[in-house]
Amino acid sequence: MESLLNQLPVGLSIGAVLLLIALGLTFTFGQMGVINMAHGEFIMAGAYTAYMLQDWFHGQAVIVALPVAFVVAGTLGWILERAAIRHFYGRPLDTLLLTWGVSLVLQQAARDLFGAPNVQVTAPSWLSGRVELLGGNLPYARLFIMGLAAACVVGIWAYMNRSRQGRRMRAVMQNRELAAVSGVATGRVDQLTFFIGSGLAGVAGVALTLIGPVGPSLGTYYIVDAFLVVVAGGLGQLRGAVIAALALGMLNSYGEFWTDASLAKVIVFVVIVGFLQVRPQGLFVLRSRALT
Repeated sequence: MESLLNQLPVGLSIGAVLLLIALGLTFTFGQMGVINMAHGEFIMAGAYTAYMLQDWFHGQAVIVALPVAFVVAGTLGWILERAAIRHFYGRPLDTLLLTWGVSLVLQQAARDLFGAPNVQVTAPSWLSGRVELLGGNLPYARLFIMGLAAACVVGIWAYMNRSRQGRRMRAVMQNRELAAVSGVATGRVDQLTFFIGSGLAGVAGVALTLIGPVGPSLGTYYIVDAFLVVVAGGLGQLRGAVIAALALGMLNSYGEFWTDASLAKVIVFVVIVGFLQVRPQGLFVLRSRALT
């Protein structure tokens, strides 16, 4: 019983990482129907931002990098949306191929700039150590990621429910045509949504530097799990993303505890496929361009 309780904080920390990665994707996928395979490379861009900043800020680079990575990855996403994706709206398979090609280009660009070997980012000294939780030891770094994910969720909720731009985003997600005839500039909303979604991927990339090395393929390790969270939670659904991320984190944690990492992945896929057979629309439903 004690061993089972020990896995609980581990599962929560895995769920927090998945949630950070999937938060941006759930809105770009949910609002615009874009299958953005380059989302993983925006995560990589955020991680390399922290790596570059540590020459100036040393042990505090991770903290400084959080807002900088948001702007860097958001700008990359905005450029991608303006330069290419906007020409493929309504053609999800074309956006998949397009963004997959962009992801390969970005990975090669990272290899040319930083080299193929992985690099390390020095974590702040106050994040070293562990805290005892439910009979187990949880690293401060994991605890920080859980807090960061919670702060991002609260920030997005406040943006969508308390700001004019957020209400416009919700209007476009619920009914794009009605929002357009009501005077909402849907194109500008798309640009801002892509900027925010990509920026959140950059923040996730910075968080990942606390739990592992940084390499050109960093984003590819997480992009599939992020899509699983988005699909299982429901397109464009914040509460669905939170529940799905925590559920997948728990499933991964306990699956690895009883079997091994590879078999745990198989269990997660089987459970998700079975769930989607019963509820193909995900946990929560919202009308969006992808569903109309």
